[in-house]
Amino acid sequence: MSASSTITVDDKQIDLPVKTGTIGPDVIDIGKLHAKTGVFTFDPGFTSTASCESKITYIDGDEGVLLYRGYPIEQLAEQGDFLETCYLMLFGELPTPAQKADFDYRVTRHTMVHDQMNRFFQGFRRDAHPMAVMVACVGALSAFYHDSTDISDEKQRMIASLRMIAKMPTLAAMAYKYSIGQPFVYPKNELDYTSNFLRMCFAVPCEDYQVNPIFARALDRIFILHADHEQNASTSTVRLAGSSGANPFACIAAGIACLWGPAHGGANEAALKMLMEIGTPDRVKHYVDKAKDKNDPFRLMGFGHRVYKNYDPRARIMQKTTHEVLGELGIKDDPLLEVAMQLEQIALKDDYFIEKKLYPNIDFYSGITLKAMGFPTDMFTVLFALARTVGWIAQWAEMIEDPSQKIGRPRQLYIGPDKREYVPIGQRG
Repeated sequence: MSASSTITVDDKQIDLPVKTGTIGPDVIDIGKLHAKTGVFTFDPGFTSTASCESKITYIDGDEGVLLYRGYPIEQLAEQGDFLETCYLMLFGELPTPAQKADFDYRVTRHTMVHDQMNRFFQGFRRDAHPMAVMVACVGALSAFYHDSTDISDEKQRMIASLRMIAKMPTLAAMAYKYSIGQPFVYPKNELDYTSNFLRMCFAVPCEDYQVNPIFARALDRIFILHADHEQNASTSTVRLAGSSGANPFACIAAGIACLWGPAHGGANEAALKMLMEIGTPDRVKHYVDKAKDKNDPFRLMGFGHRVYKNYDPRARIMQKTTHEVLGELGIKDDPLLEVAMQLEQIALKDDYFIEKKLYPNIDFYSGITLKAMGFPTDMFTVLFALARTVGWIAQWAEMIEDPSQKIGRPRQLYIGPDKREYVPIGQRG
């Protein structure tokens, strides 16, 4: 016998089915609530609402757990590479060696973008924000690759998915090069995904460029850690746009626009700016006291998470990665790192932080790492978008293939004026 929940509205009781997932909390199916009672639910931010069924990512915020297709994020980041994670996201299983080689080959051979895209960039001001460029360029891909925009065709959906994963680093590197006035560097098929991206960002035509393997591995790990994060704001945006039947390039452009918001994708930039404001370890206590003061507007960035009520599992991996990158650069006594380490220790031991569960999150470390590797702060969110593309694509494809999927149409609680009569302008006092 299936479980159900009873709700009473105006003395009328109705039974609502309860659905159970593989792991995680049960959900009450309220799909017929309005039809049976005439009322809707009210859930600003949809924080208590499951908008879909998904097999891709699972988060347990209380326990600090993040799984991609059932695999712990720690194992994927430590033992695999980003394209292996991409394959897992798209197909649901880890690839065999032959499948991995074929997938890597196909992605690598899609990294070039149409040469007319070069002229497209010239329409932007030289100081345009790279995220503005990315929103426009990714949306424009549908004009260049309209042979893969028929969402009812499974083959076209897969081609579009591969193109998006492959071309995103090329576009991101082009956006960076354009912002600093350097010529574009074309991808090189002999390099792996992350090494190729680093070369496109930092190579110049007048000299040879050797990819640092420590940097390549660190960035690859960062991409894995950011690949997906369940039904967050940008992923929900991609799904909502996709529910209307929009082409995949337009859907991903919508996700990038949402990610651009400082409350979503800009957190690592904000955390880095905070560390730079604190400056030196001897100023840490002063700023911690400011954060505890309810009357002080200062807030510590990079601590706590809307979902994780425990230590962010990604933060542990990022901490190790940060040390590897700084060690490779010979930075033993980096003041930003020292400030970060002191703040971390305080957060893990201080009653104020423990009580409020303000643990360091991934943004706390990733900003330091990306800065050390040479990326300017306005590129941080672009890198986030690059990594998250595979999650968006996997979620979009899952939604398209879901027979129960409907066009997104949230309801509202109307609090405006009641019906009133129009008064001709000459009669208004």
